[in-house]
Amino acid sequence: MPAASAIKVLVVDDQLTMRTLIRSTLQQLGFVDIADAPDGEEGFKALIQRPVNLVLSDFNMPKLDGLAFLRAVRSHEPLRKTAFIMLTGRADADLVQRAIQFGVNNYIAKPFTAQALKAKIEQVFGALT
Repeated sequence: MPAASAIKVLVVDDQLTMRTLIRSTLQQLGFVDIADAPDGEEGFKALIQRPVNLVLSDFNMPKLDGLAFLRAVRSHEPLRKTAFIMLTGRADADLVQRAIQFGVNNYIAKPFTAQALKAKIEQVFGALT
């Protein structure tokens, strides 16, 4: 059972309001080490400089969308095993299948509650303390 406070998180979303909302939700759940980036390209650069345990990434972003970002993370050996949860307003089956193909750990549709996000994170890490 990992402590939420021990899990380093990177939130990647092109909307500042969404990044702020996700950060606030994570803080409510006990996470303290939270970085963010405005798109997959910046997120990938941030990960290379400072690896994290969990990436929460939007799907629909400019420069490098969530699927391309996921593929970049999975193809970069030092980051390959980083937990990756895709966030999207589009809950279509094709997108979910492609994300699974590329190695996503979990998936959550926006909007979501703090409890729903916690449940998705716990499916990846086990119960949080």
